[in-house]
Amino acid sequence: MKLEEQLLKRSEHKCELCGAESALKLYEVPPQSGSDADNCIMICNKCLAQIEKKEELDSAHWNCLTTSMWSEVPGVQVVSWRMLNRLRNESWAADSLDMMYLDDEKLAWAKATGDHENDATVDLHRDCNGAVLQSGDAVVLIKSLDVKGSTLNAKMGTVVKNIRLVEDNTEQIEGKIEGQVIVILTKYVRKQ
Repeated sequence: MKLEEQLLKRSEHKCELCGAESALKLYEVPPQSGSDADNCIMICNKCLAQIEKKEELDSAHWNCLTTSMWSEVPGVQVVSWRMLNRLRNESWAADSLDMMYLDDEKLAWAKATGDHENDATVDLHRDCNGAVLQSGDAVVLIKSLDVKGSTLNAKMGTVVKNIRLVEDNTEQIEGKIEGQVIVILTKYVRKQ
Protein backbone atom coordinates (compact mmCIF):
# COMPACT_ATOMS: atom_id res chain seq x y z
CA MET A 1 0.00 0.00 0.00
CA LYS A 2 1.35 3.43 -0.95
CA LEU A 3 2.17 5.83 1.88
CA GLU A 4 -0.50 8.33 0.82
CA GLU A 5 -3.20 5.62 0.76
CA GLN A 6 -2.03 4.41 4.17
CA LEU A 7 -2.28 7.95 5.61
CA LEU A 8 -5.70 8.57 4.05
CA LYS A 9 -6.95 5.37 5.65
CA ARG A 10 -5.43 6.31 9.04
CA SER A 11 -6.87 9.84 8.89
CA GLU A 12 -10.26 8.62 7.61
CA HIS A 13 -9.88 11.08 4.70
CA LYS A 14 -9.70 14.08 7.07
CA CYS A 15 -7.00 16.62 7.92
CA GLU A 16 -5.13 15.13 10.87
CA LEU A 17 -4.91 18.57 12.49
CA CYS A 18 -8.25 20.31 11.95
CA GLY A 19 -10.52 17.56 10.62
CA ALA A 20 -11.29 19.26 7.27
CA GLU A 21 -12.31 16.81 4.56
CA SER A 22 -11.28 18.66 1.40
CA ALA A 23 -8.04 19.11 -0.55
CA LEU A 24 -5.83 16.88 1.58
CA LYS A 25 -2.10 16.74 0.98
CA LEU A 26 0.66 14.51 2.30
CA TYR A 27 2.92 16.65 4.50
CA GLU A 28 6.38 15.39 5.41
CA VAL A 29 7.11 16.85 8.84
CA PRO A 30 10.63 18.31 8.56
CA PRO A 31 13.40 17.49 9.07
CA GLN A 32 13.43 13.84 8.12
CA SER A 33 15.71 11.31 6.48
CA GLY A 34 13.00 9.11 5.00
CA SER A 35 9.23 9.30 4.66
CA ASP A 36 7.14 6.85 6.66
CA ALA A 37 3.74 6.81 8.32
CA ASP A 38 5.10 8.17 11.61
CA ASN A 39 6.73 11.31 10.19
CA CYS A 40 4.16 12.20 7.53
CA ILE A 41 0.61 13.46 8.02
CA MET A 42 -2.40 14.33 5.86
CA ILE A 43 -3.36 17.99 6.11
CA CYS A 44 -5.66 20.46 4.35
CA ASN A 45 -4.55 23.46 2.29
CA LYS A 46 -5.44 25.96 5.05
CA CYS A 47 -3.28 24.19 7.64
CA LEU A 48 -0.44 23.81 5.13
CA ALA A 49 -0.48 27.50 4.12
CA GLN A 50 -0.33 28.61 7.76
CA ILE A 51 2.34 26.09 8.76
CA GLU A 52 4.49 27.30 5.85
CA LYS A 53 3.72 30.96 6.70
CA LYS A 54 2.12 31.70 3.36
CA GLU A 55 -1.04 32.85 5.11
CA GLU A 56 -1.67 34.82 8.32
CA LEU A 57 -2.01 32.62 11.38
CA ASP A 58 -5.69 32.27 12.27
CA SER A 59 -5.83 31.39 15.97
CA ALA A 60 -9.53 30.45 15.75
CA HIS A 61 -8.67 27.82 13.14
CA TRP A 62 -5.95 26.37 15.35
CA ASN A 63 -8.28 25.71 18.32
CA CYS A 64 -8.36 22.25 16.73
CA LEU A 65 -4.92 21.65 18.28
CA THR A 66 -6.52 21.14 21.69
CA THR A 67 -7.77 17.84 20.24
CA SER A 68 -5.09 16.89 17.69
CA MET A 69 -2.25 17.32 20.21
CA TRP A 70 -3.46 14.06 21.83
CA SER A 71 -2.98 12.08 18.62
CA GLU A 72 -0.80 8.97 18.85
CA VAL A 73 0.85 9.85 15.50
CA PRO A 74 4.32 11.32 16.14
CA GLY A 75 4.13 13.70 13.15
CA VAL A 76 0.80 15.13 14.37
CA GLN A 77 2.23 15.59 17.89
CA VAL A 78 5.29 17.43 16.56
CA VAL A 79 3.31 19.78 14.28
CA SER A 80 0.78 20.42 17.08
CA TRP A 81 3.61 21.32 19.48
CA ARG A 82 5.21 23.67 16.92
CA MET A 83 1.94 25.44 16.14
CA LEU A 84 0.98 25.75 19.82
CA ASN A 85 4.36 27.39 20.40
CA ARG A 86 3.77 29.84 17.57
CA LEU A 87 0.42 30.69 19.21
CA ARG A 88 1.73 30.69 22.80
CA ASN A 89 0.51 34.29 23.34
CA GLU A 90 -3.05 32.92 23.24
CA SER A 91 -4.06 31.67 26.70
CA TRP A 92 -5.67 28.46 25.36
CA ALA A 93 -2.46 27.61 23.45
CA ALA A 94 -0.27 28.24 26.51
CA ASP A 95 -2.57 26.03 28.61
CA SER A 96 -2.44 23.28 25.99
CA LEU A 97 1.36 23.46 25.86
CA ASP A 98 1.49 23.06 29.64
CA MET A 99 -0.57 19.86 29.36
CA MET A 100 1.23 18.43 26.34
CA TYR A 101 4.00 15.89 26.78
CA LEU A 102 6.58 14.85 24.17
CA ASP A 103 9.31 12.33 24.93
CA ASP A 104 12.92 13.52 24.46
CA GLU A 105 13.20 12.15 20.91
CA LYS A 106 9.98 13.83 19.69
CA LEU A 107 10.84 17.07 21.49
CA ALA A 108 14.25 17.17 19.78
CA TRP A 109 12.50 16.57 16.44
CA ALA A 110 9.95 19.32 17.16
CA LYS A 111 12.72 21.81 18.02
CA ALA A 112 15.01 20.79 15.12
CA THR A 113 13.61 23.29 12.58
CA GLY A 114 13.53 26.24 14.99
CA ASP A 115 10.06 26.99 13.64
CA HIS A 116 8.57 26.93 17.14
CA GLU A 117 10.69 29.99 18.07
CA ASN A 118 9.21 32.12 15.33
CA ASP A 119 6.20 34.18 16.18
CA ALA A 120 2.91 33.98 14.37
CA THR A 121 3.79 36.58 11.75
CA VAL A 122 3.92 35.55 8.15
CA ASP A 123 6.93 36.42 6.07
CA LEU A 124 5.33 39.18 4.00
CA HIS A 125 6.64 42.30 2.33
CA ARG A 126 5.38 45.30 4.33
CA ASP A 127 5.77 49.05 3.80
CA CYS A 128 6.90 51.57 6.44
CA ASN A 129 3.40 51.54 7.99
CA GLY A 130 3.08 47.76 8.06
CA ALA A 131 0.72 47.52 5.07
CA VAL A 132 1.19 44.33 3.06
CA LEU A 133 2.80 44.89 -0.35
CA GLN A 134 2.03 42.72 -3.38
CA SER A 135 3.51 42.50 -6.86
CA GLY A 136 1.94 45.14 -9.08
CA ASP A 137 1.28 47.64 -6.27
CA ALA A 138 2.26 51.30 -6.54
CA VAL A 139 4.36 52.81 -3.74
CA VAL A 140 5.60 56.29 -2.82
CA LEU A 141 9.15 56.93 -1.60
CA ILE A 142 9.14 58.47 1.89
CA LYS A 143 12.81 59.46 1.66
CA SER A 144 15.15 60.63 -1.10
CA LEU A 145 17.43 57.75 -2.04
CA ASP A 146 20.79 57.67 -3.79
CA VAL A 147 20.93 54.67 -6.12
CA LYS A 148 24.17 52.74 -5.67
CA GLY A 149 26.28 52.37 -8.79
CA SER A 150 24.44 55.22 -10.52
CA THR A 151 24.12 58.99 -10.49
CA LEU A 152 20.37 58.63 -10.06
CA ASN A 153 18.78 60.20 -7.00
CA ALA A 154 15.23 59.01 -6.36
CA LYS A 155 13.41 61.95 -4.78
CA MET A 156 11.04 61.70 -1.84
CA GLY A 157 7.44 61.52 -3.11
CA THR A 158 8.36 59.63 -6.29
CA VAL A 159 5.68 57.12 -7.23
CA VAL A 160 6.97 53.69 -8.21
CA LYS A 161 4.34 51.71 -10.10
CA ASN A 162 4.08 47.99 -10.74
CA ILE A 163 6.59 46.85 -8.11
CA ARG A 164 7.96 43.31 -7.92
CA LEU A 165 8.67 41.51 -4.65
CA VAL A 166 12.15 40.15 -4.01
CA GLU A 167 11.34 36.49 -3.27
CA ASP A 168 14.02 35.67 -0.72
CA ASN A 169 14.11 39.01 1.12
CA THR A 170 10.94 40.54 2.60
CA GLU A 171 12.73 43.84 3.17
CA GLN A 172 13.30 44.49 -0.54
CA ILE A 173 11.19 45.23 -3.60
CA GLU A 174 12.13 46.04 -7.18
CA GLY A 175 10.76 49.00 -9.07
CA LYS A 176 11.50 51.16 -12.09
CA ILE A 177 12.55 54.78 -11.59
CA GLU A 178 13.49 56.89 -14.63
CA GLY A 179 13.63 53.74 -16.76
CA GLN A 180 16.06 52.00 -14.42
CA VAL A 181 15.11 48.92 -12.38
CA ILE A 182 16.35 49.33 -8.81
CA VAL A 183 16.04 47.48 -5.53
CA ILE A 184 14.30 49.52 -2.82
CA LEU A 185 14.11 48.78 0.89
CA THR A 186 10.50 48.42 2.03
CA LYS A 187 11.12 50.66 5.06
CA TYR A 188 11.49 53.61 2.63
CA VAL A 189 8.16 53.16 0.85
CA ARG A 190 4.49 53.73 1.60
CA LYS A 191 1.77 51.87 -0.29
CA GLN A 192 -0.24 54.21 -2.49
